[in-house]
Amino acid sequence: MKIPLDRQAEIPIYLQIRDRIQHLIHTGRLQPNAQLPSIRVLAQTVRVNKLTVLEAYSVLEADGWVRAKQGAGYFINPPNSRANSRANSRANSQAVTPQSSPLATFNPAQEVIVLPHDTNAFTHIYAASFRSHAQPDYIDFGLGFPHQTTGLEDLQRIARRAMKESHTFFQPGDPQGDSSLRGQISQILIQQGLEISPENLIVTNGSMQALSLLVDHFVTAGDWVMVEAPTYHGFLSILQQRGAQIVGIPMTPLGMNLELLAQYLESHRPKLIYTVSTLHNPTGITTSVAHRKQLLALAECYDCLIIEDNAYEPLSFDVTPPPIKAFDTSGRVIYVGTFSKTLMPGLRVGYMAITGAESKSLIKRKLLHDFHASAASQAIVKEYLASGHYRRRLNQLRTRHREYRDTMLNLLTRYFPSTVTWTVPDGGTFLWIQLPDALSVDNVSAAAAAQKVLVGAGAAFFPAHQGYPALRLNFSLPQEETERGIRILGEILS
Repeated sequence: MKIPLDRQAEIPIYLQIRDRIQHLIHTGRLQPNAQLPSIRVLAQTVRVNKLTVLEAYSVLEADGWVRAKQGAGYFINPPNSRANSRANSRANSQAVTPQSSPLATFNPAQEVIVLPHDTNAFTHIYAASFRSHAQPDYIDFGLGFPHQTTGLEDLQRIARRAMKESHTFFQPGDPQGDSSLRGQISQILIQQGLEISPENLIVTNGSMQALSLLVDHFVTAGDWVMVEAPTYHGFLSILQQRGAQIVGIPMTPLGMNLELLAQYLESHRPKLIYTVSTLHNPTGITTSVAHRKQLLALAECYDCLIIEDNAYEPLSFDVTPPPIKAFDTSGRVIYVGTFSKTLMPGLRVGYMAITGAESKSLIKRKLLHDFHASAASQAIVKEYLASGHYRRRLNQLRTRHREYRDTMLNLLTRYFPSTVTWTVPDGGTFLWIQLPDALSVDNVSAAAAAQKVLVGAGAAFFPAHQGYPALRLNFSLPQEETERGIRILGEILS
């Protein structure tokens, strides 16, 4: 397929490819159910990056013009299918139109944090959240997962179907993970811009185990590790338990401060960099392609590994940039993902994509750690993906999350003092709330807990708790709970 491109035009190349294919479909030159050229072939034909073709195909798929068939490629949808898809897309768009949401004003003054030996509060926070769910009327804004118990009506039926494989549960499992499930995950990652084969994947008991295995494998006591500040507090606890020395590089509205990162890479020569590039936990920030490439270039310059933990990437409202791993040509980036945020936490199925020389050693470490991830959980996720329910589930979550995010933003405007600011993420589960410096987050958290409202106290997300006053609030709770909880917090802050 030859596609004329105007490389000097203001219209992005991927949109020019989309428009041309759309025109060919509309004029009947591409017939329903015909197969499009593979991403690799079309990229070679029109002389563009494969990620550009993938982005064009993804937009066509989102608009209902084409469909992706696992392991086979992209196919033209019949006209009635396209019409239904676009009608659903318009309906979803109209349903989630934000109500004049305030703009993000996140831009705190912050210095680099070098962590002394200290104990992170992650285990205490998890225990408090666990206890709160056993008590009535508690509102848990500190929850680390989407609070969505609906939209999984078919899961019991799917689980029963998956249990037909129960004879395999009595056999030794593959420590790398079920081969069919790894094939399905690789297809999902291809849609995100990663050309990862099943052989490059290790299935883990949630992404938390993947992070723990990676730290155990690559980091020894006394090694320096660079993290964003703030960052995922669970990873801070893993590093501290390992005896690592941690440097927290401030987060800006664009992502990790790369100028400061370069300085500390030069002075400390760390073993690895930990980053959440898409829908950052806890700020919700998604970095640009330029930022991702520059971060990778710094890691290459200083011979440093990168762990890219994108647990919330499937919950993005918009098309996201390709992960840092997509630009990695030397196996320097290890990509970590999970189904805990999109299906249910209790399944505990995550994965890591590693193309470097250490993959076999990590498989051995996984074997010695727990043999393999739960065969039953893998079977359920595999059946859920094969049934086509996963894509519908993601669309439902994105629609609901946008609505819930906008509800919380409007409530913040109504109930919180004007001196409080926040981020406005394009997906995920959290808002990051920056409080005035004079406020004590501990006092706010204690006062809220006394009224049965739990919050994610911002100090836990900074190395050594040395950050500015902030809260991480989960916006995916039922809306009546969100309104009551935000009203209580607003009264406390006022």
